[in-house]
Amino acid sequence: MTRLQTGLAGAIGLLGLLGLVLPLSAETGLLDTPFLATFALLCALTLIRFRRPLPLSVDGCLTLAAGIALPMSLTVIDRGAAGFWCLAAAGWLAAWLFVERLTASGRGGRWAALAVPVLFGVTLLMLWEVITRGLNVPMVLLPPPSAIGARFAASIPILWADFQQTFLKAVLIGYALGCGSAFLAAIAIDRSPFLQRGLLPVGNLVSALPIIGIAPIMVMWFGFDWPSKAAVVVVMTFFPMLVNTVAGLAEAGRMERDLMRTYAAGYWQTLVKLRLPAAAPFIFNALKINSTLALIGAIVAEFFGTPIVGMGFRISTEVGRMNVDMVWAEIAVAAVAGSAFFGAVALVERAVTFWHPSNRT
Repeated sequence: MTRLQTGLAGAIGLLGLLGLVLPLSAETGLLDTPFLATFALLCALTLIRFRRPLPLSVDGCLTLAAGIALPMSLTVIDRGAAGFWCLAAAGWLAAWLFVERLTASGRGGRWAALAVPVLFGVTLLMLWEVITRGLNVPMVLLPPPSAIGARFAASIPILWADFQQTFLKAVLIGYALGCGSAFLAAIAIDRSPFLQRGLLPVGNLVSALPIIGIAPIMVMWFGFDWPSKAAVVVVMTFFPMLVNTVAGLAEAGRMERDLMRTYAAGYWQTLVKLRLPAAAPFIFNALKINSTLALIGAIVAEFFGTPIVGMGFRISTEVGRMNVDMVWAEIAVAAVAGSAFFGAVALVERAVTFWHPSNRT
């Protein structure tokens, strides 16, 4: 074990001992929470690793025990005391130690690479649940993940309608129009020095316009439905795609261009066979950036006028009603949709630009 892993193991054991001694809450003892008592005892027993090494599976079981014991104890503990927070810290350090040892061992290959971010995310959710419920944080300030999950499950029809209105209509259509028009404009700029000097500054000016100023204008121009939100997405995604494509088209070296001229290749043949493949990493970089910008732009644009459906409409409305759990449910939908969209673009990039050094394993 490394020094960091040894330090984490020692801290887990000491926090487990403190959890066995200190009170869990004002009215709850360790015997009232058998799962938490078992976890505290397991943490304390891991101190024997200083005399003999323990396998990686022990740290995995300790992490799993923390994930079970801490949330279950919240049904008994109203407000956590010193002992409870010592065990909560021990659970966090146990997950950290397990990830450290799993990464250092090199086992599992792709499964381990997937398990690390999943475990990290689950640990954050568990700490969120423990902190909000253990400190009795008001729902208005920060609801626990369990309350958000319950509201999510009870509001699936509403969330699906909002997802259709915002993502499937405004985001995807605006993303396609914005990126597509910027790509064509980049080819025109590459073809014409006049446009390069005249259109790029205009694109830079448009990119500097604040979204809160563009959105109301687009609503007046295109109405309250999704076309006005798609127009905002077009404005937000146009400039990143334009700049990256222009830079990518200039990436092909002079020697490669001279070689294409010796083959009597024209502009369009050189563009298709040489310059676009060389620009592909730049183009996909813009597509990945715009995948998140498009969702942000559509949601913010819905704050300034929309039918009674949409993620932005729901967030602004439910905040006014103090239904913060519904707001977080919409945020969860937006986060999952944005991450899936970004991941889909990244997978396409990996399939198309498999030859690029960044995609070689």
